[in-house]
Amino acid sequence: MTAVSSKERRRRKPARIVQPIIAILLVVALLGVPFWLVVVTAGKNQAQAFNPSLSLPTHWQLFQNFATVLDQGRMIPAFLGSLLIMVPSVAGVLLLGAMASWILGRRRSKPIAFVYALAISGIVLPPAVVTIVLLLRQLGLAGTAGGMIGVYMGMYLSTVIFFVTGFVRTIPVELEEAARVDGASPFTIFFRIILPLLGPTLATATILICLYIWNDVFYALFVIGGRIDTLPLNLFQVASSGLYLQNWNLIFAYIILMSVPLLITFAVMQRKIISGITSGGVK
Repeated sequence: MTAVSSKERRRRKPARIVQPIIAILLVVALLGVPFWLVVVTAGKNQAQAFNPSLSLPTHWQLFQNFATVLDQGRMIPAFLGSLLIMVPSVAGVLLLGAMASWILGRRRSKPIAFVYALAISGIVLPPAVVTIVLLLRQLGLAGTAGGMIGVYMGMYLSTVIFFVTGFVRTIPVELEEAARVDGASPFTIFFRIILPLLGPTLATATILICLYIWNDVFYALFVIGGRIDTLPLNLFQVASSGLYLQNWNLIFAYIILMSVPLLITFAVMQRKIISGITSGGVK
């Protein structure tokens, strides 16, 4: 038995070494190569960046391209427009989603199970953009920040409910019962007990929803296109204009600057995001 076990261990030892190497090479190929292409292209001049490649620029002008984008690309107003849309959308959908998840996670019945299935169906059922635009026109919200915020909240409410409901079921009911004995109202229980405990899961949902909204072009183009500038919309517009036409160095420089706020958000919330992903797995 010992001899067989030793042979099996010797056979498995190369596999333990090869598998991590293959995983690292795949990560480099899938993530590192595109990232390198964006960075080196953003650091080139227009002539060198005309045909994007992985080669290094003869002379780095990354910060010069950043300055050009900020000065001539209308990036600051677009950044403020993105914040105007994203911050209320994320805050509203997290609050409403957490409230709905608390109810759905605590009630156990067939009607509640049906409501939960209906609530998370939005993850797999894409919204009909034509219907959305027509409805917003009827309500007088087409082309407004409020209309766009409402669309995003409706689109991503399912994502929050899906993430949070499972975590709510892991919170001991005794905490709420003790608060009720002390005379706490449902709002007090939710905001003082439940909501603080949902921090890791809400952090995970936050980064996902921020990613969706920050990079959205399709729905923003139909709902607020031409009225409010967001970063993706602005990039789409200026990429077709004289400034960015075939200027891949400026386009990639814009993409890098547009990604910085999301990278900062992820870096700040990294621990909570990882905790939120794993916390619902064990009850």
